[in-house]
Amino acid sequence: MNIYVETNFVLELTFEQEQCSSCEQILQLCEAGKAKLIVPAYSLAEPHEKLSRQARSRRELQQSLDAELRQLSRTAPYTSRIKSIQDIASLMIQSNEEERHRFVQCRARLLKVGEIIALNVNILCEAASYETTYDLTPQDALVYASVITHLRRDLPEQACFLNRNSKDFDSPDITDELRQLNCRMIPRFDRGYSFIQSRLPSERSQA
Repeated sequence: MNIYVETNFVLELTFEQEQCSSCEQILQLCEAGKAKLIVPAYSLAEPHEKLSRQARSRRELQQSLDAELRQLSRTAPYTSRIKSIQDIASLMIQSNEEERHRFVQCRARLLKVGEIIALNVNILCEAASYETTYDLTPQDALVYASVITHLRRDLPEQACFLNRNSKDFDSPDITDELRQLNCRMIPRFDRGYSFIQSRLPSERSQA
């Protein structure tokens, strides 16, 4: 089975969000050779932007908070209460480093086990048309064009496209276009994991 994922799959693993465990289980299935993970190249590049933007925002907040704490520390009644707030400021900086480390680890695993759909002229042109046809953002159009291009070339017997952008991708036209290429659109990673499990041969049938 071909499993197509997008940027949010990488972000779930990086930030350890609520569907992280399902993403990890999907990744482990692919590492075990039970399914084929396919990732648009753009979905490995886009997290850099989010990480950088978030780190910058946290640094600015931390600097602002430090300035306020210096003012408060001059007032005796507040001195003993400042330590816990300083810990919060330190956590913001520490979280930046930890998240970047997890992203590097996640990316290494994806590069090792997954097939990466490289951006090319055809995909860029397709993406431009999908922005209008399906009213997708430029980012989502790039991901979708990558998935559709690969599906048309690979013609898998069964496939699924897992994402968390249900408002963008879960439209009847997109769902139908994917279905014609034997691909199920699933807008949650936990539901995607259940679907994949239901399609895998059982251990008994393999014996």
